[in-house]
Amino acid sequence: MAVLTAPERTSPAPPSPRGGRARGPRRTPPMVLAFLLVPLLAEAVWVFWPALQGFYLAFTSWDGVSAPRFVGLGNFREMLHDEVFRTAAVDTVLWLVLFGGLSAVLGLAAALLLQQERRGVGFYRAALFLPVVFSLVATALVWQAIYQPDGVLNQLLQSFGLGSLRHAWLADQDTALYAVIVPALWRQVGYVMVLYLAGLKGIDPALYEAAKVDGAGRRQRFRYVTLPQLRSVNAVVLSVIIIDSLRSFDVVWSLTRGGPYHSSELLSTYMYSTAFQSLRLGYGSALAVVIFVLAFGVIASYLVRAFREAD
Repeated sequence: MAVLTAPERTSPAPPSPRGGRARGPRRTPPMVLAFLLVPLLAEAVWVFWPALQGFYLAFTSWDGVSAPRFVGLGNFREMLHDEVFRTAAVDTVLWLVLFGGLSAVLGLAAALLLQQERRGVGFYRAALFLPVVFSLVATALVWQAIYQPDGVLNQLLQSFGLGSLRHAWLADQDTALYAVIVPALWRQVGYVMVLYLAGLKGIDPALYEAAKVDGAGRRQRFRYVTLPQLRSVNAVVLSVIIIDSLRSFDVVWSLTRGGPYHSSELLSTYMYSTAFQSLRLGYGSALAVVIFVLAFGVIASYLVRAFREAD
C-alpha cells in the first residue's frame, strides 16, 4: 500500500533590499577619501613635518647655511644664563596675565551688556568686533601714530589740561610694554565677546527664572547660574587667549621690535630676532619649543582640572 507524504515546506528567503542582491559593507567613495586625505597630507607636509624638524633643530647649532651640528641640551642650558631670555620670559608672563586677563574680563562684560536684543545693540556689537578683522600690522601702525610725541593721545592730554602726562610712550622702558598691550587688547576684546555671546545664548532661560523664584539677586544669578553654564566656553576662551598671548608678535614687532633695551621683549619676538636676524636657528628653535611647552602645559592643566570638576 503506497503512503503519500506531503513535501517539506521551505521558508522563502527574505527579500533583499530593493529587490537586488544582499550587499556587504558599504565602501567609502573615492571622492570622500580624497577630500579627507588631501587636507591631511597638506597638514602633514606644511605643519607637522616642520614642527618635528623644529623639535630636532632645538638640539642643534645651525646658522641656516651649513649642516646642523648636534649639541644636545646645550641650547636649553644657555637659556639659564641668558639675561634677555629671562627678561622675555617675565614680560611674556606679564603679557599673559594682563592681556589674557583683561581680554577675558572685558569680553565677558561686553557680552553681558550686549546679550539682550534691543535697538542699536547690533551696532555696538559690530563696532567692538570690527578691530578683529583688521590686520595686526595695520592696527600697530594706527596706534603708532596715536603714541607719537605729537600724536592723538598726547594732544588729548594737552587739551584736557593734563600736559604734564605727555609722554614718549613707546620710547620709555617703563611704559613700552603696557603701551603695546593696549592695541593688542583693543583687537582681542571683540573676539572674546563673540565667544561669550554664543555661550550666553545657549543658557536655558528657565534657570534664571528658577533662580529668581528662589530669591537670587543679579550677582547671585551671575555667580551660580551664568558662570557654571559658561564652563565649556571658558575652556575655549582660555585656550585662545593663551595661544594668542604666546604667539603675539606682529603688534609688538611693528611698534617696538622688543625695545627699548628689551623692555617689551617677548619670547616670540626674541625667537624671531635670534633665528632670523642673528641666524641662530638652533637656539631660536629651542625658544619655540619653550613657547610650545608653556602653552601646552597651561592649557592641559586647566582642561584636566575642568574635566575632574565636571566628573
